[in-house]
Amino acid sequence: MSKLIILGSACAVPDEKHENTHLALPGRDGNFILIDCAGQPVLRLRRAGLDYHRLSDLILTHFHPDHTYGVSMLIMEMWLRGRTEPLRIYGTAHCLERVEMMMKAYDWDTWPRLFPITFIPVGEHSGAAVLENDDFRIFAAPVKHFVPTIGLRIEDKHTGQILAYSCDTEPCPGDNWLARDADVLIHEVAGKGFGHTSAGQAGEIASEANAKKLVLIHYCVDGKDLSVLVPEASATYAGPVTLAEDFMELEW
Repeated sequence: MSKLIILGSACAVPDEKHENTHLALPGRDGNFILIDCAGQPVLRLRRAGLDYHRLSDLILTHFHPDHTYGVSMLIMEMWLRGRTEPLRIYGTAHCLERVEMMMKAYDWDTWPRLFPITFIPVGEHSGAAVLENDDFRIFAAPVKHFVPTIGLRIEDKHTGQILAYSCDTEPCPGDNWLARDADVLIHEVAGKGFGHTSAGQAGEIASEANAKKLVLIHYCVDGKDLSVLVPEASATYAGPVTLAEDFMELEW
């Protein structure tokens, strides 16, 4: 059985208890994949019991500050702490080009003995291959947001279980492809409108896709009543619904 660690669960405006949404996917060998990168990444990883030296891959869903502003701190802090292992960074061409520009603005080419970093573009079509290792096969699909954005469909190679993650998006065909027959669907619920989804809409997506479990994430916390989200999703989806919280561990 695999697990996913919620390192942050809030949308673009966090609070004292909720960091911006990003996730860690540990493998059976102790290495792990980071999905999006916010806050003080190394400190969040250490709090979650993860050794930043074992971070093998970083997947970025899109180039918005709440999903990528931690990248520069992640790279710099791991460099200063003596990391030598290579790091692979995946995302759309739109995202990777801007991340590289951001790092060039910090003159990272002048940092002595910086560990190797490779940028790997992900295709913008449903079923685009992202990465495969001993534990997981990960695919992407484009979703509908303000900038080019991908969601992820993760297959556990040992169990055949499927975890789908749809970050910032409004309902769209790519979203439905990601969620189809997923054992766990993690879906954003920042609110109905262009580029986003309500809890009720997330429930509809889970129902139509025959997902077995729905986890709500990337929600608004600033002055909001979070207790309404699960009932709203449950009104349109008959399966189990959970509200993601920071440092929650999801087994799947």
